[in-house]
Amino acid sequence: MVDLVITLVFSIVMLFFMLYPSMLIVDFIKKHMDISDGLERRLLIVITIALSISIGIFLRF
Repeated sequence: MVDLVITLVFSIVMLFFMLYPSMLIVDFIKKHMDISDGLERRLLIVITIALSISIGIFLRF
């Protein structure tokens, strides 16, 4: 349980740092595919959360 809490704390901190890489990834996807603005926003949120959780896991272990 403590491992999960520590991983989530690391992930919350990493949310701010993962915004820029997420924006670059979404811009790359937008250049190669025709996506709507709503999908672009959802992709940005999902990719930011996925990157921050993965970095939080790597920082913990």
